[in-house]
Amino acid sequence: MTRILRIDSSSRVENSHSRHLADYFQTTWQEKHPDTQIAVRDLVEIQLPHLSDTAIAGFYTPPEQRSPEMKQAIALSDELINELQSSDVLLLSVPMYNFSVPSALKAWIDQIVRIGQTFAYDGTNFAGLVKVQSAYIICAYGSSGYVDGGAFSAMNFLEPYLQGLFSFLGIKEIKFFHLQGTTDEETVITNTKKVQEAIAQTINAI
Repeated sequence: MTRILRIDSSSRVENSHSRHLADYFQTTWQEKHPDTQIAVRDLVEIQLPHLSDTAIAGFYTPPEQRSPEMKQAIALSDELINELQSSDVLLLSVPMYNFSVPSALKAWIDQIVRIGQTFAYDGTNFAGLVKVQSAYIICAYGSSGYVDGGAFSAMNFLEPYLQGLFSFLGIKEIKFFHLQGTTDEETVITNTKKVQEAIAQTINAI
C-alpha cells in the first residue's frame, strides 16, 4: 500500500488554485491506485509554531540528556517527522508568496529539517535520511513568466528552494507542476487544463 502525505499551504481555501489542483492530483491518483492511503496536513487550518530557543536546544541535545521542557518543545517536530518518514509520496500544494514559499510552509520545513532525523552530517559530508520516494509539488503563480526562462524566472525562489531542500533531505524524484497567470480568468482556465493533463499523464505513467 502506498501512503501519500499531502501538505497544503495556501492561505486561501475555497478559491485556492494550488489546492484545487492538489485535489485533482489526489482524485486521479486514487482512481488508478484505490488502495492508497492519504494523510492531509493543512498548514493553514492548523498553524504550526515557529521554532523556539528550547526546541533548537533540544534538537542538538542527546535524547538521554534532554530536559522535560526540551522534550515538550520538540514533540511536535517528532510528530511531523514521523508523519513524513512513514510516507512513500509527498504531495505539496504551494502558492508563490512574495517570490518564495508561504510562511506556513516554512514553519513546517523548519520543524522537519533536523540533523540525525532527516539528514546526517559526519563532519565532512551531508546525507539525506528522508525515506519518501517521490515528491510532487504543485506551484501557483499570480503572473506568468516565472518558469521556463520567462521574464520573472530570476525572481522565482520558490521552486529552486524546494528542489534544493528536498534533494538535500534525500528525495530523489521531485516533479513540479506550474500554474501561472492565476489573476486572469481566461488564462487560468486554459493553464489549469494544461496542468491537469500533465498531472494525469504523470500518474498514468506510474
